[in-house]
Amino acid sequence: FAGNKEIYYQMVIKRPFAPESKFSIFGLATYSANYENEVSENRAIIINQISYDLGKGFGVMSGIDYNSFSGFAPIIGPQHNFANKKILAVTVVSFFLNESSDLKLFGLYEFKPQINENIGFYSRLQFIYNQSLKENKHNVSYIYLRAGLKKKSFIFGLAANVDWSGPHKEFFENYGGFVRWEFE
Repeated sequence: FAGNKEIYYQMVIKRPFAPESKFSIFGLATYSANYENEVSENRAIIINQISYDLGKGFGVMSGIDYNSFSGFAPIIGPQHNFANKKILAVTVVSFFLNESSDLKLFGLYEFKPQINENIGFYSRLQFIYNQSLKENKHNVSYIYLRAGLKKKSFIFGLAANVDWSGPHKEFFENYGGFVRWEFE
């Protein structure tokens, strides 16, 4: 997405190992870069998880999390997933096995009903709240919103990213347009 202050890139993968497998992989990679190319202001998040489905969308996961605010850490935790043609809902609680014992709540929710046989509406809410349990301080949180139109695998529309960083929750906002391609 190209915003008024920076460019933002995201890739998400969510796939079972095999069609009937209880194991799946979830990967999320994001990168934000400001237009002045101030490297210290750029941000990245990379999440890789292997999940086991316990039934009815509930499961457990283990993996790794890298982010530009607290670094690299192994993670474990519970999750819930639901997906059909109209709705995607992913909720994950990650316990970081790091020095500061971080706890992160991640949510990714999409609603994409058809308007007619060729065009659909697309909306998305994605958030993270990351807190250090050992130090009892806020690391980072964000809310990312998308609204637009979908034609087959191509999606475009309006975007808003709002972030809060550090223990004093420094606020940053970025608004603009986005394009997206969904691989089948």
